[in-house]
Amino acid sequence: MTPSDPATAPPPAPGGPPLIGLRVLDLATLFAGPLAATMLGDFGAEVVKVEHPRKPDPSRGHGPSKDGIGLWWKVVGRNKRTITLDLSKPGGRATLLRLAGTADVVIENFRPGTLEKWDLGWPELSAVNPRLILARVTGFGQFGPYAHRPGFGTLAEAMSGFAAITGEPDAPPTLPPFGLADSIAGLTTAYAVMTALAGRDRTGEGQVVDMALIEPILTALGPQPTWYDQLGHVQPRTGNRSQNNAPRGTYLTADGTWVAVSTSAQSIAERVMVLVGRPDLIDEPWFATGEDRARHADVLDEAVGGWIARHSRADVLAAFEKAEAAVAPVQDVRDVMADPQYQALDTITTVDDPELGPLRMQNVLFRLSGTPGGIRWAGRPHGADTEEVLTGLGLTPADLAELRAEGAL
Repeated sequence: MTPSDPATAPPPAPGGPPLIGLRVLDLATLFAGPLAATMLGDFGAEVVKVEHPRKPDPSRGHGPSKDGIGLWWKVVGRNKRTITLDLSKPGGRATLLRLAGTADVVIENFRPGTLEKWDLGWPELSAVNPRLILARVTGFGQFGPYAHRPGFGTLAEAMSGFAAITGEPDAPPTLPPFGLADSIAGLTTAYAVMTALAGRDRTGEGQVVDMALIEPILTALGPQPTWYDQLGHVQPRTGNRSQNNAPRGTYLTADGTWVAVSTSAQSIAERVMVLVGRPDLIDEPWFATGEDRARHADVLDEAVGGWIARHSRADVLAAFEKAEAAVAPVQDVRDVMADPQYQALDTITTVDDPELGPLRMQNVLFRLSGTPGGIRWAGRPHGADTEEVLTGLGLTPADLAELRAEGAL
C-alpha cells in the first residue's frame, strides 16, 4: 500500500520521479486545472493546493462521500499539500506573492480579470519570479467575445460539436455523464505546462499558458473542421455506428450482456465475417473499404449481431480472441475493478489514507521504466499543511496569527 502522509512518504527510486524539484501552486477548482496539477504531482512535483479559508474547492463536496469525506477529492487532491489563503485580503495577496517567488508553476482558473482585480496578474507574478509559468484555465480563453462568460465543461462539450455527433440519429444531442471536456483540458494543461517549462530551459524566462476548455476537446474530435472546409461535410449522429468502418458497435449476447466490436482494419473485418459464418460477404465489391462497408452496416450488423445473440459473452470473447478479431466486453465499474488486464497493470491501485483507510483509485497515467511516478498520499483535509508550508516559507507564528486575524488564512 502507498503511505498517505507527506511525512511518511517512501524514499524515491534512485534518481527519483522525473519532476522532483518542481514546485506547483494549484489555485484552481473544478476540475481541469486541479487535474493538471494532479498529473504533475503524480510524477514528483511538489504541489501546494491553495484554497479559500471558508470556501474550499467544491470538488471536496462533489459526488458520493463516506463519513462526510468527499471521495472525488481523494483522487483529484492526491499528492498535494493543502493550505488556505484568501487572495482578496492584503495579507493573502502578499503571501501568495511570496509563494510564487519560490514556485515554478501557478495554475489558476478564475474568470479573466479576477487575479488582476487582486493585483496578482502576470505583471505582478512575473515581477517576483521571472521564471514562473502561469497556466490560466478558463472556459473560453483570456480574450474574445465570450472570455468573461462563466465557462464549464458542459458548455465546451456542447460548443465543440461533441454533443451534436453523440447519440442516436433520431435522438437529442447527448452530453457525457462525466467531465469529458475538463479531463481533456486537464491533461492538455499538464502537457502545456511541460512545454512551457522546456521553453524556459532555453530562454530562461517564464510565460503564460492560455488554456480554453473549448479547444482541446475540439482537437480530440478529429478532422471535422477540415472535412467541412474542404467538402462541406457535417458529421451526423450515428449512434454506435461509424461512417468510417463496419461492422462496429455494441451487440447483445445470449446471456443479456453486451460486447463491443471494432473492425477499423480490413483484415479484422474479414476475420469477423469468417467467424460469424458469413465469409461470402468478403467477396462483395463494397467490402473492400471501411467507408463502403459503413454504407452496408445493416447487412453486416445483422450478420454479426445475429451470431453474437446466439452465444454467451464468455463464448463470444473466447471465439473472437481465437480468431484474432477485436472485441471487448462492455464493462461497468464493477467489471473494471475485477478485470485481469487492469489488475495486471495495477491500473486501479490501493492507497492507504489516514481518514478512510485503504481506498482504491486510478493509478498514475503511464509507466516509466527509469523514473516512475506514484501516489504518495490521497487528498488531504482542507488546510492541513498551512502552517508547515508557510513556516517553511519563513513566516513566523506571529505572522500566521496576523494573517488569521485578518481572515487571510
